[in-house]
This record gives sequence, C-alpha cells and structure tokens, in this order.
Amino acid sequence: MAIYRISQIDDYEPLVEPEIVERIREKARPFKGLRVVNFNSTFHGGGVAETLSSLTLLMNSLGLRTEWRVIQGTPDFFSITKRFHNALQGGEIDLSAIKREIFEQVIYENSVRTFLDHDFVVVHDPQPLPLIEHYDKNCPWIWRCHIDLSRPDTAAWQYLRRWIDMYDAVIVSCEEFKQEMKPPQHVIMPAINPFNIKNRELSDEEIGERLAHYKIPTDRPLVAQVSRFDHWKDPQGVVEAFKIARQQVEASVRAKTSES
Repeated sequence: MAIYRISQIDDYEPLVEPEIVERIREKARPFKGLRVVNFNSTFHGGGVAETLSSLTLLMNSLGLRTEWRVIQGTPDFFSITKRFHNALQGGEIDLSAIKREIFEQVIYENSVRTFLDHDFVVVHDPQPLPLIEHYDKNCPWIWRCHIDLSRPDTAAWQYLRRWIDMYDAVIVSCEEFKQEMKPPQHVIMPAINPFNIKNRELSDEEIGERLAHYKIPTDRPLVAQVSRFDHWKDPQGVVEAFKIARQQVEASVRAKTSES
C-alpha cells in the first residue's frame, strides 16, 4: 500500500526558529475546522499557483479545511485579464465596453456554477475579483493582490475599485503597493516553499553538470536573473546593473531563454 504524505509545520523547524513554528501553530489553533476557499485563475504556471499549491496543503495540515478553486474562462477573457494584470503594474489598457462585458460575464458564469458555504473567501489577483458581487456575503472576503500596485493605470484602478471596495480586507506584498481603497490593507511578503524540487539545494556535482550543459564558464562570478523575459521583470535593469558591475570586475554576457 502506498503511503502518502504532505509537508507538516514541524518540517520547517530545521529552517526557522522553533518558536516561529510554535507561534504559527498557536495562531492556527482557533481556526481549526473552519472552511477556507481560495480563487485564482490557473492551477499551474506562475508564482500564485505555486504559492497556493503549497499553502493550501500546509493550512490543511494545521486543521483549516482549505480548498482551491480555479475560475474558467475563454481565451478572450484571459487576454483581457492579462491586460488588467499589466495595467495594475503601470501598463496602458483600452477599457472598451466589449472588454468589460466579456470580463464581467465570465465571472458571473463562474459564480452561477460555484456554490460557497465557507467561513473565509480569499480571492487572488484581479481575474476573479468581481465574484464578490454575486454572493450573499455572510463571511469575510479577502483580496490577496500579488501584483506591484505602486503605479497602477488610473482607468484600470478606478474600474476595479468597484469590487475592491466591497472586500473586508486586502493583502499586498509590501508597503509601497498600498493604494487608496476602503478595505484595511495588510502586508504579507511573498515566500517560497523550500521543499519544492526547484528550491532544493544542489550538490556541487549537480551545479557543475548544469553549468557545463549550457556552456557557462565558471572562472568568474556568476550573476543570474531567473524570470520571464518581459517588460515587467525589468530585463533592462539587469543589463544596466551588469554594466555597473563590469566597471569593477571582468565580466561577459551569456543569455539563455527558458526554452533552452
């Protein structure tokens, strides 16, 4: 018979102070048995899905009955919400009537086929944001925004405020991301799961094999940016930082895409 296991809070003791683990356990105890549901836009790809994959299991291990649901949508819907995502980071967006109609209609359809009977509802990022207006709100709703909100597009922000202001609380990733809104805002910095395979420590042999595979020289310091190659990850900033570093140390460039 197969034996299955998920990470427990005790597994983190070698990585953090035991007092921190005990404090988390104490904070979770009053919520034992409560039902929590999380909504986002995808089960895989990106930091939000990775966070929820680990966090929902950890919360269940602490006694909270935690679920994870993903909204369904058309390609047009996800194209529009990608523009919302970028607009909240300062990009431009054409908020046409048809775009607003597609966005709101898809969310309404999701609400019709999604039944809630929970003690907390946590909505992640802008894609599922309007869900809140389609339910009789008899428990706290929390909007967890993982996006840099320091310079949002004005039109997009004013449009989304219609739903943001209906939430009981908003969680952002740092103080600089706080914006004008009705709900109280709290800061929770993002974190990684140290037990995910991509976050594990590599042996010197494994590191050497990977560097050799991509023909990366090891006779000088190595600086790497690990991210999508797009405007929002600031590759230009990496290049500028490299130029500054090259003024003081010998350095060369070797670029690799995620496909390679």
